[in-house]
Amino acid sequence: MATALIVGAGPGLGAALGRRLAASGFTPILAARDGARAAALAQPLGGRGEAVDAADAASVAALFARLDAAGEPPAIVIYNASARLRGASAELDPAAVAQSLAVTALGGFYVAREAVRRWLERPPGAEGRRGALGFTGASASRKAYPRSAPFAMGKFALRGLAQSLAREYHPLGIHVVHMVIDGGIATEARLREVADPNALLDPDAIAEAYVAALLQPLSAWSHEVELRPYCETF
Repeated sequence: MATALIVGAGPGLGAALGRRLAASGFTPILAARDGARAAALAQPLGGRGEAVDAADAASVAALFARLDAAGEPPAIVIYNASARLRGASAELDPAAVAQSLAVTALGGFYVAREAVRRWLERPPGAEGRRGALGFTGASASRKAYPRSAPFAMGKFALRGLAQSLAREYHPLGIHVVHMVIDGGIATEARLREVADPNALLDPDAIAEAYVAALLQPLSAWSHEVELRPYCETF
C-alpha cells in the first residue's frame, strides 16, 4: 500500500485526513510535535505516528530519512501545521512572531523540499504522476484580520510557496494543491459556541474534498480550492 504523510496531525482535520486517506487505500503516517498523540490517532487507521518539529529543517529531514529506511516513501504529503499568535502588532514579541512564521510557512518549505527531492529521483508512474503535495490554507491566506498579523503573514507566505511550487513542478508530474479553509473547523468546543452547527466546516467534509483534489486525473488538475460553509460570507 502507498503511504500518505500528514505533517501537523491533530484530532481535528489531521485525523480526518488520515481517515479519508486510509479509506482510499493509503497507509496514513501522522506526524506532529507530540509523537505519542500522533501515534494514538494513527493506530486505529492502520497507520503510525511520528514525532517532528516542522519548524526545524533537521527534524523534517530526519522524519523523511526514517520513512526511507522503513521503505515507506509517501505518495501524498500534506502540510497541515500552523501556529496562531494573536495580539496588537506593536506589542508582539519578535521571537514569538518568528516562531509562528517558521511553523506556519517555513516548515511547509522544509517538508516540500524533502518530498519533491525524493519524487524527482524516482521515475514517474505509468500516468506520469510522481506525487501530490497539499498545503492547508485558511481565511487568512486571502485576507488579513486585525490582531492576527503573524498568522496572516504565515498563510500568505504558504500560499505563495504553493503557487511557486505548482508552476515549477506540475509539468514534472508533481501535483501541488493549496486548500483555502475559509471558516471555522468544527470541534466539540466550537460546536458548543455556535447556534448553527452548519456555520462550521465538518473536518470529514474538508478531508473528502482535500483528498479528491489530490487524486485528480492528470488532465484536470486544480491548484487552489476554497471551502466554506454555505452560510459563510466572502
